[in-house]
Amino acid sequence: MAVFSSEEIIARTIDFVKNELQDAEGGHDWFHIERVYKNALLISETEEVDKTVVSLGALLHDIADSKFHNGDETVGPKKAMDFLSSENISAEILEHVIKIIENISFKGGNKIQKFHSKELAVVQDADRLDAIGAIGIARAFNYGGFKNRKMYDPEIEPNLNMTPSEYKASGAPTINHFYEKLLLLKDRMNTETGRKIAEERHLFMEKYLQQFYDEWNGVK
Repeated sequence: MAVFSSEEIIARTIDFVKNELQDAEGGHDWFHIERVYKNALLISETEEVDKTVVSLGALLHDIADSKFHNGDETVGPKKAMDFLSSENISAEILEHVIKIIENISFKGGNKIQKFHSKELAVVQDADRLDAIGAIGIARAFNYGGFKNRKMYDPEIEPNLNMTPSEYKASGAPTINHFYEKLLLLKDRMNTETGRKIAEERHLFMEKYLQQFYDEWNGVK
């Protein structure tokens, strides 16, 4: 069996992910993966991490998001494991990447994360950065439209105490998602670089929400 260099493995993984996600929903497509990958490399510049693990974790973290597989959280890790096994990846790297995929998700904020590593911290920050700011707003409304959800309903209050299963099943308006997830992420970043970038994107979301409410209420 051929043994590939880290650069070759990453290139082959990129090709695999592009092919797998060519028909994906716009907020969870290849371009989302590419942005997370770039964010992860940026954060890695100031962290002591295994960049191969970080790269593969970022590239494969949403290879089969459970939202598009009836909530089944085993599909993504299995698909990633099958691919990495076929590429003759070392058992140590493979296990670490799968752990990242299994533990990266927000899950409503009330789920205790059982696995920790510097590499997971970097990939998790990179993924969370793509959920906030201008692109995060675009992704939220794109997914809300994909699920035919209301943009906003003043009579439906955000639920800040959802269990992971309630969070997964929620069909609340998109604006509620800001309070149930997006605005919480700034204070849940793991790295200094992630926190600095998140701060600016968080402020942008706050300004956006104020403008949204003003326009909704006919203030201006």
